[in-house]
Amino acid sequence: MKDASSSGADDKNGRQLRYSSARKSDLETLAVSAIREHRRLLAADQAVYDEWVLASDDPSISGSVLQALQNEHIARQKKSENQQEELSKILDALGYVPDVPLESDG
Repeated sequence: MKDASSSGADDKNGRQLRYSSARKSDLETLAVSAIREHRRLLAADQAVYDEWVLASDDPSISGSVLQALQNEHIARQKKSENQQEELSKILDALGYVPDVPLESDG
């Protein structure tokens, strides 16, 4: 069991080392991409959450549909959390949060 946790630590340290040894311009590009991805994940999670809340107020929606929406929302939250952790490592290595304009719909 000790080997499994040290292997996870090695992976995290490896990613930390990779980010800390990367060029600032590469890190900034990676950070901008990760920030945009995080925004997309949060928007998608919000849409599922809103659908779940609306469905919860509708007595004609079955319990299994509500459970599926809840499960989807929880899964999306976990994915967003994992992506946020990765983004945080990138930003730590970069040393600042780059400006990332909102993407327009047009």
